[in-house]
Amino acid sequence: MRQENEKNQKNSRGKYCNKVSNILDIAYCAVIVILVIHLFVLQVFDFRKYRERGKMQRANHDFAVRGDIYDRHGRKLATDRIYYNIYARPVDYSKGPDDGKKETPRRLAKLLAPELGMSEAALYAKLSNTKIPVIAVKKDVDRDTAKKIMEIINKNSFRSISLDKKNTREYPQGVFASHVLGFYNFDAGVSNGVELTAKDKLEHAVRATYDITRDGKIIYNFSMDPEIPTRNPKGQDITLTIDAAIQHVCEKELHKMIQEKDALRGAVIVMNPKNGEILAYAVYPTYDPNKFQKATNTQIKNWTLTDVYPPGSTFKTITVTSAMELGKINENSIIEDSGRMKFGGYTIENYDYKEKGAPGKINLVYLFEHSSNIGSVNVGFLMSHSEFYSMLKKFGFGEKSGIDLPGESSGLLASPKYWDRGLHMTMSYGYGTSVSIMQMVSAVSALANGGVRVTPHVIKYSPEEEAEKIKRIPTVSPETAKTITKLLAMSVNNGRSCIKMDKYNVAAKTGTSRKPLENGTGYSGAMYTSTIGYLPASDPQVLIYVVVDSAKKGPVWGNTVAGPVFHEVAEQTARILDLKPDKVQPTNTKKM
Repeated sequence: MRQENEKNQKNSRGKYCNKVSNILDIAYCAVIVILVIHLFVLQVFDFRKYRERGKMQRANHDFAVRGDIYDRHGRKLATDRIYYNIYARPVDYSKGPDDGKKETPRRLAKLLAPELGMSEAALYAKLSNTKIPVIAVKKDVDRDTAKKIMEIINKNSFRSISLDKKNTREYPQGVFASHVLGFYNFDAGVSNGVELTAKDKLEHAVRATYDITRDGKIIYNFSMDPEIPTRNPKGQDITLTIDAAIQHVCEKELHKMIQEKDALRGAVIVMNPKNGEILAYAVYPTYDPNKFQKATNTQIKNWTLTDVYPPGSTFKTITVTSAMELGKINENSIIEDSGRMKFGGYTIENYDYKEKGAPGKINLVYLFEHSSNIGSVNVGFLMSHSEFYSMLKKFGFGEKSGIDLPGESSGLLASPKYWDRGLHMTMSYGYGTSVSIMQMVSAVSALANGGVRVTPHVIKYSPEEEAEKIKRIPTVSPETAKTITKLLAMSVNNGRSCIKMDKYNVAAKTGTSRKPLENGTGYSGAMYTSTIGYLPASDPQVLIYVVVDSAKKGPVWGNTVAGPVFHEVAEQTARILDLKPDKVQPTNTKKM
């Protein structure tokens, strides 16, 4: 009986164990099923949220060195400087007592301090701050120092020290040609000048891209080339058309005149009219692109492209050329100059009318030499509104010149349907339209290049790029361009202007115009003074345009403010380029 009871108890316990086992099996399977379902949901339906979490735990490191920028003779104007930031991660320090061999703050400080130029005590104190996950050990470390630190890290198999490679843009010449070069900031990704327009070239490199953790560790995977983090990929270098020697002369002479006349701003542009290459581009006020964050908007803005102004008497060259191209006048034409003219409620007169009265009948040389307002108006009236407008469009007014710098304005040129006799009249002597400095350079360059305008540019292009980017636009006939050049050179040689040169015939015109008020209604008491011309007149190699805004001291005329700058820049440029003189020097003969 007893044996039978024991047997029943065993059977009962066996059934119980089997039942428990079955329950556990079912529970285990249920957990497995739930886990599978959960993973399925995560990976199929909710993967984006966790992908974003994963991304937050890593950073994409994209490193490339921008190409350098040089002047036409190989002088470096912009380059990248590579530097390193060194970090420590306390979580990777060795645990336990310091035996002098472990990766502890004490040992790290002892080995790294001499290379970092820090005291061991100061570095130890910094490394011992374990309350923060990542310690900035030292920033802006040069490449040689970083190499020594890496050698120490590799030799001792340190895991807590990492180096983050950075680069910054530097401009070795400081303020030199700042409005041409512009600036570039790696952190903000902002740029200006050539740094912006040539961005694709300067950054055209096989970039070193890899992932790093939030504390700076490189994340390696099977498909990653382990050499990638050590590469310094570099973009293409850019060569400018700028001649550093001529640029220096322009900046120096402009700054000297700005200071002497207490002027607001100014600009000097030197261009080869035959191919559109800008040899110098000086703009004041200027700034240091190395410290562009400290510059004001006024300093950074290239006002020669963004702002427009009434060109004044320099525009008379365009008026006379337009009428001659249309066959309204010729080289020997005689123009009536009454010295004064009334229209509506306005009176227009020559600048010297009160002193000299009415000149009467004048030729074109006299018109240029004495800058006759009335003579220019009468020439302008020989053309209809649409004829004059069509010629101004041929010269490129009312549209961008196409220069390879950002921010260019199209200027202001009203459609002929809005013209009246008053606007036509003021247009004739440089007040009815507003132009940019670069538009005037482009327009007058047609006269220096046999009637053809070439797109002004500051970047040297390959023949293939030049064919695509640089346009050659027929503007007037070669005969008209030659005749106007002759008349301008004669007007300079006949007069006593400071722009006259001893060795070269200069085809040039000065100008003075009242500065409009900022609200666009009326004029202020300030003046724009300017001089534009080219030399040698027999075979023009350089075109020079000088504009000075709001000179305050002394006589304020194109001939007294912009003229002296033009003369000095012309003399120095001719010397630098070794231009062949085209003026016959009188021979000294002694009577026997």
